[in-house]
Amino acid sequence: MTDAATQVIAILRADPRRWQLLGVVSELGLPDCWIGAGFVRNAVWDHLHQRTISPIRGDIDVIWYDPGQTDPTEDRRHEAALLSVEPTIAWSVKNQARMHDRNADLPYTSATDAMRYWPETATAVAARHLGDDSCEVAAPIGLKDLFGLILRPTPRFADEKHDIYVERLKTKGWLNNWPLLREV
Repeated sequence: MTDAATQVIAILRADPRRWQLLGVVSELGLPDCWIGAGFVRNAVWDHLHQRTISPIRGDIDVIWYDPGQTDPTEDRRHEAALLSVEPTIAWSVKNQARMHDRNADLPYTSATDAMRYWPETATAVAARHLGDDSCEVAAPIGLKDLFGLILRPTPRFADEKHDIYVERLKTKGWLNNWPLLREV
């Protein structure tokens, strides 16, 4: 495990709410299952801005991978299970084994592989709670941009999907919320 991944785990562990939600998702027992994107990214950015970790806003992205269960109703069933335990959270559960079609990508081979196609390098990070009260971090593009406070598109969003990346920068308000961020 890299020092940066260890630091992500420490940041998540220091936030009782995020740590608890990692455990809730783990209880689903889904294969190759993670909480990703803003759930992890925002906690790290708050830490790097030396502020209290902000409350969870928006949805929580739960990704998993099982090519044998690609019917979207499976995702809705898992969202309902999570809502029954944590009804105040906007859960978004997506089996990455089917998301390549929606995103016009080649088929993904795992949840971590799917993260390579997310819009920003700093967003392509996820964590999962392990049974021994520990945590694992997935960052297929690395954690350098996340910890460097760098906003950078992933390759597809630097080229053919650049308009989507630009729109995300406008609508997400990241530069206002975390003023130390740098766009490259």
